[in-house]
Amino acid sequence: MQPPEIRPVTADEAVAAAWCHLLCWREAYAGLVPDDLLLERTSDIDRRISRWTTPLGPGRQRWIALNPDPDAPVQDRVAGFIGVGPGRDEDAPVPFELEAIYTRRAFWQTGLGSRLLDVAVGKQPAFLWVFEANERALAFYRRHGFEPDGTGKHDPYFDLWEIRLVRG
Repeated sequence: MQPPEIRPVTADEAVAAAWCHLLCWREAYAGLVPDDLLLERTSDIDRRISRWTTPLGPGRQRWIALNPDPDAPVQDRVAGFIGVGPGRDEDAPVPFELEAIYTRRAFWQTGLGSRLLDVAVGKQPAFLWVFEANERALAFYRRHGFEPDGTGKHDPYFDLWEIRLVRG
């Protein structure tokens, strides 16, 4: 099967991208977030579609990776996504932020995450926030040169602690 095509998201793909977003959270955060909270936070597809159809701020961009299976249902049409833009932290260590990157479990360890990162960030300095207990994600970011900068915060949405990683 051919690899997923990566390209900027269009308004027509908001529903599929929203499904990918929610399902990626379910897959990535299983075992990190209590099951009942995870289900509650990933069940409002209309809210997530609204987030995907709201115009992005200046300098912010999103790319999606399209599932190469032409018969995939809408929930599986998008295999992953990445969002980037100007740093939102007042004390941003570098100007560019990796706001989100996810791939569906079926595409884990296929190189899709690295491809998304290459397309949207390249080798430029960037920072991101990651749940401190998310070992799989931490290993991915370490492989791409990101290191903790000693800054942390509590994420109230999933009730987990995050750490900031930076690549200079």
